Amino acid sequence: MNKLIVLFILALLTASTAQGEVLSKKKSKTEEVAPDTLQLIIQAGDSCMQEYNTLAALNFYQQAFAMKDTADVRMKLADCYYQRANYRQTADLLKMVPAGDLTHEAFRQLCYSYQKQSDNDSFVFWTNNLVSRYPMDGEMVAGLITALTREDQAWKGIGDGEKYFKRDSTNILVNRALADAYFIDRKFDKAVAMYERLLQQGDSTFNTLYSAGMCYTRLDSLNQAYKCLIPAFLISGMQHSGCAYRLGVVCVDLGSYIEGLGYLDLATRLMQPDTTVMKAITLSQGEGYYLTKQYDKAVEAWKRHLDYNPTSIATYYNIANAYYYYLNDGQQAKAYLEKFLQAARREPNPNAQLTEMIDKAQSLLRTTKFK
Repeated sequence: MNKLIVLFILALLTASTAQGEVLSKKKSKTEEVAPDTLQLIIQAGDSCMQEYNTLAALNFYQQAFAMKDTADVRMKLADCYYQRANYRQTADLLKMVPAGDLTHEAFRQLCYSYQKQSDNDSFVFWTNNLVSRYPMDGEMVAGLITALTREDQAWKGIGDGEKYFKRDSTNILVNRALADAYFIDRKFDKAVAMYERLLQQGDSTFNTLYSAGMCYTRLDSLNQAYKCLIPAFLISGMQHSGCAYRLGVVCVDLGSYIEGLGYLDLATRLMQPDTTVMKAITLSQGEGYYLTKQYDKAVEAWKRHLDYNPTSIATYYNIANAYYYYLNDGQQAKAYLEKFLQAARREPNPNAQLTEMIDKAQSLLRTTKFK
């Protein structure tokens, strides 16, 4: 339909409205509507949608909906609202249409409207219904798995994913979501197998490489973890703090202390101070510096660790030892030995290792260095 016809329809509707025949107010759904008039209005809306003029289309579809409420008109009006990011109106219209009358596209718009409103429960409900009707819609299956995983129901998502996987094992979207669900459900063997499948499929994205690396660390396959985390970090432009941190820990655990310390230092600069993460970073930094005989830096790292974890008894002991044996600072060694003993003595049930450390600290305090 060209623009002249649309203009003709607008003129016709204006005239009809002036005569009180149509559209001045919403008609009762039981009133008879001239089918030709209704069809012309719908066609005008369709023509505007083809030209991406959703504002004009919205006006036509709203008039059609006021004249007659049908599943077809609802879906056209909902589609217009959806294209204009009015997801609440889209969902309100489509949820009242019987599922059997919804087109596949309208059904997807209903699901995504809830997702875009961050209503995960409604997204799961409607997407589950959609998948029951269209079980091979891989995009929606993947979305359902991810939504269930987000709701701490990864096991449910795994069931849906495995059902799809039996019929199609090549869908990257589904495989990604299934791999993540396995990981969250602590099925690390299955997760790493799925991440490897994704890599073989050419899905060498940051998320796949990083997640595979994380999974290998849980399986203590540190060399494999390193091989995945290195390209992931490069893909991130060396800006992902979590990846830098994981790389640093893996390198230190593998004995590559210098490289590991470099990544840990970078992670420290990249990330905002998060107490839990910074506890781990500073502890690993202290160990890395100590094992590379950079004792002054080890002490600095351990002191930063105490800022985040002041109850770490062993850290006081480590600092005292570094001062005593390597930095030749008896005053600082004594201060940290006393801090260690003060904290250790508060432990109600010290284990054998802590008891040995207490005895050692007391012995050191009796040496001539502190006289």
